[in-house]
Amino acid sequence: MRIAVDGMGGDHAPVEVVKGCVYAINELDIEILILGKKEVLETELTKYQFDKNKIHIRHTNEAITNEDKPVQGIKSKKDSSMVVGLDMVKNKEVDAFISAGNTGALLAGSLFRVGRIKGIDRPAIGSVYPTKKGISLLVDAGANVECKPRNLMEFSLMGRIYVEKVFGRNSPKVGIVNIGNEKGKGNQLVKDSSELLFKKCPNFIGSVEAREIPDGIVDVIVCDGFVGNVILKLTEGVAMNMLSMMKEQFQKKIQYKIGAIMLKPAFREFKKILDYTEYGGAPLLGVDGVVIKAHGSSNAKAIKNAIRQAVSFVENNVVELIKDEIFKTGDEDSGK
Repeated sequence: MRIAVDGMGGDHAPVEVVKGCVYAINELDIEILILGKKEVLETELTKYQFDKNKIHIRHTNEAITNEDKPVQGIKSKKDSSMVVGLDMVKNKEVDAFISAGNTGALLAGSLFRVGRIKGIDRPAIGSVYPTKKGISLLVDAGANVECKPRNLMEFSLMGRIYVEKVFGRNSPKVGIVNIGNEKGKGNQLVKDSSELLFKKCPNFIGSVEAREIPDGIVDVIVCDGFVGNVILKLTEGVAMNMLSMMKEQFQKKIQYKIGAIMLKPAFREFKKILDYTEYGGAPLLGVDGVVIKAHGSSNAKAIKNAIRQAVSFVENNVVELIKDEIFKTGDEDSGK
C-alpha cells in the first residue's frame, strides 16, 4: 500500500510530519511518499534510521498555508504538496492522502481535483468523538454549514459504513442532533431529515440531545457542519478547562497533592481518552478517494495514527461500499 503525506501542511510541519511517517513505517507494512521541498524533507529524514525503501520524497515547489484562501490556493498553487497529493489520489498513484494543512483548501481541493462519489451531493468531515462507551463518529464536523435533508441522509449512510468497517462495530446506531427527543421538536431541517432517515438509514434511532452525546448512545452523530463544529469546539474547550481547573485545585493543599499522586494513573488514562492524537484524523467522506484531514497542530503520534487510519480506510474498501450503498438507496426520495 502506498500512502502520500503532505510534508508541508500543519503547524509543526515538516518536523513532526516526517517523524510521524518514520514511526508509521516501523509499525505498518506500507510505503510512504512525503510531498514537499526536497532539501527540507531530506534534512529531517537524516535524523532517523529507517528502511530507505519505505519512505520516498516527491519534490514540490509550493505549499498552501493557512493564510491562503482555499479555492484560490488550490487553483494558483498547482505544484503545492496538497494539490500534488490530491492529484495522485485521483490518478491512482497512491492509495490515500493525508494532510494537516489548510482545512478549507483540502476540502476544496478534494472536490476540484479528486471529485465526489457519484450520487453524493456534498462530502462531509467525519470526526472521532470520545464517549463513555468508546468512540463515536460525528458527521458533519464543519464542511457544510447549510444542509438539506438529502445531505444529512448521505452523512448518515456514509458514517454508518465507516464506523462499521473502520471501527469494527456491527449494526452501528445512528442519531440526529436535536434540541429534544419529543416528537415535533427541532427546526424544519431536523424534522424533514428525521422522516427521511427513518426510511433510508438502518439503525436510525431518532433524535439525540447534545447532553446525551458523551454517553455514547449512538455510534454515528449526524448534524449539519455548523452544529457539528460547535459541538466539537465546545467539547474541546470544556475538556481542556476541566483538566486545567483540576490541576489548579490539586496545587492548593499538600493533601490534595498527595491525592493527585495516587490518582495520577487514572488521570493519565482519562487524558488519553480525550487526546485527539490517539485517533489520527478526520476522513473526508463522499470524496471519490481516501483523503484524511489531520489536526492542524498534529504531532508525530497524530500523524502516525492518521496514516494507520488511512490504511484501515483503504483495506476495508470504504469508498466502494459507500458507492454501492448510495446506488442501492437511490435519490428519488432523498429530499429537496
